[in-house]
This record gives sequence, C-alpha cells and structure tokens, in this order.
Amino acid sequence: MTTSTHFRHSNHSTHSTHHAPRTPVRAHENTHTATSAHATTTVTAETEKTVTITGIAPIFTALHNDLQNAIKRVGFTTPTPIQQSAIPLAMNGRDILASSMTGSGKTAAFLLPIMHRIIASRENEKQTTGRITPKIRALILTPTRELAAQICQHFNDLAQCSDLSCAAIFGGVSMLPQERAFRHAVDIMVATPGRLLDHCSREYGKLPHLEYLVLDEADRMLDMGFLPDIRRVMKVLPARPRQTLLFSATLPAPIVVLAKDMLNNPASVDIERPQITATGIEHKAFKVADNLKQELLINIIDQHQIRSAIIFTRTKHRAKRLAQFLDRKNVATDCIHGNRSQLQRTKALEDFRNGKVRVLVATDIASRGIDVEAISHVINFDVPHIVDDYVHRAGRTARANMTGYSFTLVSADEMYDFGQIERTIKTRIEHVKLENFDYNARPAEALEIPIAQRIAEIRAFKAGCRARAAAKTQRTQQQPAATTRTPRPQQSTTATPRPTRTYRKY
Repeated sequence: MTTSTHFRHSNHSTHSTHHAPRTPVRAHENTHTATSAHATTTVTAETEKTVTITGIAPIFTALHNDLQNAIKRVGFTTPTPIQQSAIPLAMNGRDILASSMTGSGKTAAFLLPIMHRIIASRENEKQTTGRITPKIRALILTPTRELAAQICQHFNDLAQCSDLSCAAIFGGVSMLPQERAFRHAVDIMVATPGRLLDHCSREYGKLPHLEYLVLDEADRMLDMGFLPDIRRVMKVLPARPRQTLLFSATLPAPIVVLAKDMLNNPASVDIERPQITATGIEHKAFKVADNLKQELLINIIDQHQIRSAIIFTRTKHRAKRLAQFLDRKNVATDCIHGNRSQLQRTKALEDFRNGKVRVLVATDIASRGIDVEAISHVINFDVPHIVDDYVHRAGRTARANMTGYSFTLVSADEMYDFGQIERTIKTRIEHVKLENFDYNARPAEALEIPIAQRIAEIRAFKAGCRARAAAKTQRTQQQPAATTRTPRPQQSTTATPRPTRTYRKY
C-alpha cells in the first residue's frame, strides 16, 4: 500500500513500498548542543528550490543516498515549506519548536533528518567497531493510534532503500508483538502515551539509549488530556542529552510552556500563512434544522456526486446512527470512533483508502493524522465547539496543495459556535441552499435514539445476560455427578520368573 509522504509531487512513477529488513544499530554520540538558555531562533520558510539534475531538490541532496533513492522512488522530489525550514536544522542537531498547518508535510520534516543521522551513525560504528548493536534510538509520541500507524507507513516509504526498522505502540491490540519490538530494539518507535507508559512499567520497557524524541500533534495531545501522561513519559526517559522536536498545527500557551521545559535552545519554525485554514479549500454552510440534517446530507451527497468524503459528528452515538442511515440509503459507509476496536478502525480506514467505502463517518478522533489522498469533501454534520477542530477537520481535504470542499450543516442552536469559527479564521463562509430540498419537511426518522430509551435498552440487555447466566448455573448444578470410573489395575513391572520345564522319560 502506497501512502503520501507530503512532498510536492513530480512526474516520477510511484513504486509500491515495503518494509526493508533490519540490521541492528549502535547509538552514536549525540551531536545535540545542550545549553541552559531557552533562546529561540525564528526561521521562516524559504522560497522553493528548483529540482537539480539528480532529480530532487537541493535540500534533499544533503540526505543519505538511501533516503534520496527512496524519495525518488515514491515520486516526491520537492520539499514543502516546513520541510525546507526544519530539515537542515534537525540535521544539525538543533531542538525545534515547529508550527505548520495540517497537511503541510510535518511527518517527513522530522522523519528524514532522524533517519539520516541514524544511518550515518550505523555506518560510523561499523567502521570503528566492526559490528552494530540494536538500540532504540528514536521515540515519536502521537495522540492517536491512527496517527501512529500513519507515521509508520510514511517511514516504510522512506526506508525502502535502507534497513532501518520501526514499530507502532498503541492500545487496543495485544502487547506481545510490541514487547518483541522493545526486546529486539527497533530503530524508531512510534507510540501513544498511555500504552507506552504500560510498557515502561515493565523491565524490558526502558529506553536507556534514546537520542531523539518527537512530539507530533502536541496541541491535540493537550486537547485530549495527555499533557500529564507526557510529563510522566519525560520522567521515565533516561536523563541524557537528546535532540527533541516538537511539531504541532497550533501552539497554545500550555504547549509553549511544555516546550520551555523540554527543549534546549530551540529553533522556532513558524511557517507564515495568509489564513488559518489551508489554501485550496472551498467553504460552504447549509443552515438546516437539526432533525433534517441526515435528509439534507443524503441529498448533498447525491446532487454533488460526492465519491470520497469524511463526515464528522459530535458524538459516537451520532456517528454510529448516521453510518447506519447512510448504509440504508445505499451509500457505502463505515464509521470510526472510540468505541470501535482497533481492528475495526483499521479496516474502516483501509476500505476508505482503497475506495471500497465511499463515506467515512467519524468523531474528532480522526480529525488529525488520518492521511488519505484525494478526499474531495469534508462535511461537518455537527459544528465543532472548538475552532481548532474545524481547522483540522477541514485539513483532511486539500492536502499537499490539492483542492477540496468543506461543507458545514448548521442548526439554529449552532449559529454562535459557527460565528466564532468565522471570526477566528477571518473568513466569511458562504451560506447556500440546496436546490430541490424541502427545508420545512418532517423527518422520515429520528437520527438519535432518546437517552432514556437507550438506558432502558442497556438495562434490559444486561438483565437478559444475568438471567441467562443464572439459568446456565442452575443447569450445571442439576446435572448428575459423573460416574467415577474404576481405574484399571496396573500391571506389575517386576519380571515374572519363567516356569521350570519338565521332561518325560521314555
């Protein structure tokens, strides 16, 4: 499966990716320069460089040849602004505090320099000692399982010409394969904070040789309440010099405070942008009563001939019910939310990427980090309460300089939140009406089941489970005891003496 690594695309053909075999490595001495001061160096995005005769941009020519070959194989040769600014700094060992809009290529901006330095270290160790020792060298913290899996996919794209290794560590799946990744010491580990702390509490879960630490989507971690877990992770990591990179779409005050505690003399990379939302997105709003949203949605999908869309809802229950409604309307749909297992969430994303599913209904768990190419539409079924959530929802489309549409269904109760979004992004979103739709019609069915009815159904289900368990226990007690079989007498192991043979005399 080929995934985008968010470079500017060239006309080179795209090769399928694979995970190359792994050679253990020994960590080399970190070249990070530690200093007690927290001075900040501001770096702005440079003008995009022209492609050289080698087929890639000049900034990529400083990378190891294995990485250059991989970049050319996947067909991405020109860096985005965040990569243009961050890669040279990271290659020089600087700590980085980076802010760039969603879909700008932040993942490759921290993967490439870390992979370059690891490869160079391995080659140096091989020359000096004649061997390489497996050690976990880099740790990347992410807020969600999906983002962790996506980063590993990007890694596979970039590592296809090398023998580096990577493992994803997150909840919802067995810990045994993850334990093997710790014991075998993969080169780069991508983890969510909670599951990482579960492993760190065990003897094998120590990271004594860690040299690179990355916090990706740090502001989302803050929104999801992971800030205490991040500080716990920092306490269990070894107290040794390391390079730390903090990447985020926005930099609220708590993240800036965290950065001061984690980073040494960081370079601040803040890509200038004309507006908060990504360019190439056409925003539209449909004002409609809340109980008619699902009917309006199915008409929008049909009239606009939408072939690929992510629809965001406010709650898990609404996501599930909306997916069921669209499925009954013959729209290939799946959903992703916190109540679904990791296997179900992975399958839903895979089907959506492969085109088996036309519409993916999701809560804000998928508003960041889900990298699916060529999503034409993002539809806000519910107006988000937080402006940043609107920005990151819209950022699922128009990724890597493509174009897309962001539609929002706004009820009367949501007008205040919608107005806050318009004021913050400094954009007047066009209000439109869908043709041939009756905005005064009565809904054919209710989207949500009333909470009292849901509680009653849950209680009835649990009562039925208890009744079945009691009946099973009663049947077990009424069964007659099994007849005890008389054991067969054991034959003596002592050899029986042969009888004396007598002979008759004639």
